[in-house]
Amino acid sequence: MNPGTQVSIVRCEDYSYAKEAVREAIDLVGGLGAIIFPGARVLLKPNLLAAALPEKAVTTHPSIVSAMCELVVEAGGIPIVGDGAGITHPGVTEEALDMSGIRDAAQKAGAEVLSFETSGYVVVDVPDPLHFSQLYIAKPVMDADVVISLPKLKTHELTLFTGSVKNMFGSIPLKLRKEAHMLAKKDLFSEAVVDIYSARVPHLALMDGVVGMEGNGPARGTPVDVGIVMASYDCVSLDVVSSKVIGLDPMDVPTNKAAIERGYGATDPEVLGVPIDDVSMKFRLSGTTLVGSAPLFLVRKLGKYFTIKPFINTSQCTLCGACVMNCSAHAIEQKDGRLKINNSKCILCYCCRELCPSNAVKMKRSFFARVLLKVRNRGR
Repeated sequence: MNPGTQVSIVRCEDYSYAKEAVREAIDLVGGLGAIIFPGARVLLKPNLLAAALPEKAVTTHPSIVSAMCELVVEAGGIPIVGDGAGITHPGVTEEALDMSGIRDAAQKAGAEVLSFETSGYVVVDVPDPLHFSQLYIAKPVMDADVVISLPKLKTHELTLFTGSVKNMFGSIPLKLRKEAHMLAKKDLFSEAVVDIYSARVPHLALMDGVVGMEGNGPARGTPVDVGIVMASYDCVSLDVVSSKVIGLDPMDVPTNKAAIERGYGATDPEVLGVPIDDVSMKFRLSGTTLVGSAPLFLVRKLGKYFTIKPFINTSQCTLCGACVMNCSAHAIEQKDGRLKINNSKCILCYCCRELCPSNAVKMKRSFFARVLLKVRNRGR
């Protein structure tokens, strides 16, 4: 048995005991000392899907994030908490950091907190790709000495379960997220998720399973008390065990299957701490797998009409150059004394909009995007 694929399960009935439980879970698999050296910059990647209160179980709980930050500091590392929320509008990541309580908890624990919407992206070659040979990955993820995934135990309308592998989906900009979803079928989408995961494989995963989400996850499901935290140096192995905990055959989860077929993880990891049978329960699954059940041609056709594109209002633009300097894709061009965004190059990270001191970068939403976002917001 490869010790790197061991998975720990520790009871944690309440978030007030988060630090003790997180410490025990990580120590069972080998401790932070195995991956963190003094002065290491440690990127902690929570699940920050949407702007939601912590009790909604949409995001990683702030107590788990705080505990992880404190333990990183104790190990001699420098904690950095960052993510990119599901983009419904520019600036949503900042809103999510505040509403989830993650920003406040992380800062009090001594961490730097940042949004991938404004931190920039770098081009990364994907090893043995199936769908993306190159990806734009958030710069803090690539710059970090150590990456730790902090997923939430939830169901998912397309992949049945979302865990530490799927958690890295938040490290890419909207344009690539859209391209992945437009693959339309769960197996193809999951292969794309593994492409993203393989571009920067985390060193450790710590699962928030104190309160999970069942039903119509990952955003509109029902919170459910599970009372555990789990840890592993191997994200795929953690997801395999997490799938079993919520009553799924791990190989029925397409992200698990795609990752294992690429050589990641273990199909039957060794479990340390509490046995799976002592904590397992049957989660209700999503009943709204619209994308996974819709015809491929229809998803791809409609996907083309979902657009939220930035443009520069030249009457407000002062030509300060802030957008040009911070555009990772070099998509902003100057012509005839005016700045314009080249849509063919734009990766929809919205950094230009967030960093413009004159508020000159505006958004143009397609009719389909406006309708779909209204429907989504009503469902929350």
